[in-house]
Parts: sequence; C-alpha cells; structure tokens
Amino acid sequence: MSLDGRKRFAALPAGIGAVIGAVVLGGVLLVQHHRHGWPFSLHHEMSRDRMVQSPVGPESPSPRPAEGVAPPRAPVAWEPTRLSAIGIRTEPARLETLSLPLRAVATVVPDESRISHVHTRVAGWIEALYVNTTGQTVRAGQSLAAIFSQELFSSQTEYLATLKQASAGPHSVVAASARMRLKVLGMTEAEITQIERRGEIKRLVTVAAPHSGIVLHRGVAVGTAVDAATEIMTVADLSRVWILAEVPEMAAAEITLGTSARLAFPATRQPPFEARVDFIYPTLSERTRTLRVRFAMPNPDGALRPGLYGTADFHTRSREVITVPRDAVVDTGPAQHVFVVTAPGRFEPRPVVLGLRLPERVEIRAGLSAGESVVAAGVFLLDSESRLRASGSGTAHGGHGSGGARSEPPLPEKADTPDSVAPHSGH
Repeated sequence: MSLDGRKRFAALPAGIGAVIGAVVLGGVLLVQHHRHGWPFSLHHEMSRDRMVQSPVGPESPSPRPAEGVAPPRAPVAWEPTRLSAIGIRTEPARLETLSLPLRAVATVVPDESRISHVHTRVAGWIEALYVNTTGQTVRAGQSLAAIFSQELFSSQTEYLATLKQASAGPHSVVAASARMRLKVLGMTEAEITQIERRGEIKRLVTVAAPHSGIVLHRGVAVGTAVDAATEIMTVADLSRVWILAEVPEMAAAEITLGTSARLAFPATRQPPFEARVDFIYPTLSERTRTLRVRFAMPNPDGALRPGLYGTADFHTRSREVITVPRDAVVDTGPAQHVFVVTAPGRFEPRPVVLGLRLPERVEIRAGLSAGESVVAAGVFLLDSESRLRASGSGTAHGGHGSGGARSEPPLPEKADTPDSVAPHSGH
C-alpha cells in the first residue's frame, strides 16, 4: 500500500476500519484454503463440529426393514397400577351375530325374452309405414309396414295359376306347394285366404307385429330398400320387466339365488316391494367391478319404465363373527395385529386376519378367540414401545413402570476452535 493509501486508511473511523480488516483477512484465508488447505481445513472443522454435536459419535445408517415387511414387535410388560394413568384400556373380543347391510343400485330394463326384432323374409322396398314413432304402443298382429317385393309378386301369380289348374284334380299337390311357399315368404293366413277368394294378386304385403308391446326402435323409412337382414322395428313387451342390481365385488359372496331384497323406485311414487334374485350373471363388470344380479317383476301398469333408477337393499345371511373395536387394530399395511392381554400388565402383539369393517368395530376372521382381552385404547403408545423393545433400543417409557429408564449419555464439551484474529491485528 502506498504512503497516501495508508494515510487515508488511518484517517477512517475505527469501526469502519475493523470491518474492512475482517473482510480482507477472510478473503486471504479462503484463498489459502482452496489452494493448500492452509492454515486449517474448513472441511476438517465442519466434520469435527459434527462429531462434537452428536452425542453418540459419527452418524451411521440405521437398518431398515425390507420393503413390504412390517417391523418386528415384542411383548411389553408395564405395572398394572400405571395403565390407566397412561390411557391403556382393554376390552374382550365379542362374538356377535352379523347381518351385513348391503345396498346396490338397481336399474329397470326390458325383459330380453320379450323383445322381438321384426324382419321381412323377402327383398323389396318399404312403400308405407303404419308406425312412425318410437315408443308407440302396438297390438299383436297390427300392421307395421307395407312392402313391395317382386319375388312375392311372382309367387302369388304362380299360386293363382296352380289354383285354376287344380280344379281339374291332378294339380292339387302343386297348388298346396305354391300356397306353402307364400307362407314361407311371410304372407299371413288371412292374406292368402283373401287372394284365394278374390282371385287377385296383392301388390303390397304387410309386416305385422309379432306381439303386443312398445316400439323400442324403428330402423327404416318410406322408400328404404330392405332384405331379410334389415331390421324394420324392435318391439318389446313391457308387461314384465327385469330389474338389474349392481352388487360390489367384496359382497358378491353374500348373494345367492333366492336372496330377497327390498326394491325401491322413488320416481314411481309407489311403496317399496320385496323380490328375490332369480339369476346371477357369471362375470363381473370390469369397469365398475360389480356383480350383476337380476329380478323379474310384473309391470301391468307400466310404472317400471326401462332406464329407471332405484335401490336394492339385500337381506343377507346372518352369521356369528368375532369383533373388536376398530381402534384395537394396528394396520401396518403388509399385516395387521392387535395386543392381547396375556397376564396383568403384560401385552403380546398377535397377527390377525380382518374381515368386514363396521362403523365402530371390525371382524376378526383368524388369530383371536372370543373372550380374549385386547387393548382398545392407547394402542399406538403400546405399539411404539413394542417396536423399540424388538429393535433392542431399550425402553422409551421407563417412567411408566417399565423397569428402568434409559439414560442419555452426556454431551461432550465442544472442542476449542482456533483463536480468531483480532479485527485490528492488521493495524
């Protein structure tokens, strides 16, 4: 530093000079550390400070249980007089008669055995439609459409010719054959009788409804060319319908043929009614994971309309099961266990297999007998103690009558750090 620089630096106030000196000294030490690790290593000091702050020496990775495997548990013994003070409460496992309330969504659909798809047996053209509206009610034998068919026209001509020849006698067999052909092509008995009586060919042949019902689908319009593969209409008899209920997959085993249910459809403004399952579908729905079951119900007034939604409350079979409070079960994911009282103040972890989960209790299917006492409150405190004992880490709650408190090693005194350089040492 030049003489003028030193004079200007000396003229600064003492506080500002101290700050500038500290900054300069820090920069010099940092450069020396990156070059030679001199005069001391910051990494060394950081490591030494870390060791001083840790009461048990250098950090070491603690062993972890394998993924998907629950940590081990060990029995726990506490003084019986201390249990109520720390919130431990026991309760015996109960044997209860359980009838699972099962509700499913129900839907009204047409009875598939009462649905008819109307087709013509000859190729031709639709020249008239007598039913033009989907949802229209039709009667059995009612005309649905009129068709012109060249094939049917030729067959009528042939039949009338054979009738004239059959009057002589030998051609009666040929006439009978021609008459049968007209019936095979779709003409009704009344239409054939009319041809015989009048002696005239019927240009248009009607297609009749096979039974009474509702037109669910109309597949043609006037002028449409049709053949045997063309669906003219779909007619469904809704005097009897099916009700399909979607049962959840977990409750599918509770439903059998003949299982009764209470069906309710509020939109009909009619009271609920009882029905029995008459068919169970063999597969589950992949999208909803439900089992479909079926009821067949009479529908004389048409109140049960296809597409209507309701509910089905099933009356499932009653059975005796062992239950414990829900808070008594420790669920670790891979497994579940409860703490069983084996002696006064002694608790043993026991694996169990769970069943149905009720609002306040849970079914135990295996691992526990009726009458055995289990811990119903304070389970997580007990489970924490059990894990510590199983891992060999001592006792975490020695003050609760656990047989001795775990002593904590004293913290070592912090090592002396190198003397810091005075801020004005440069001066």
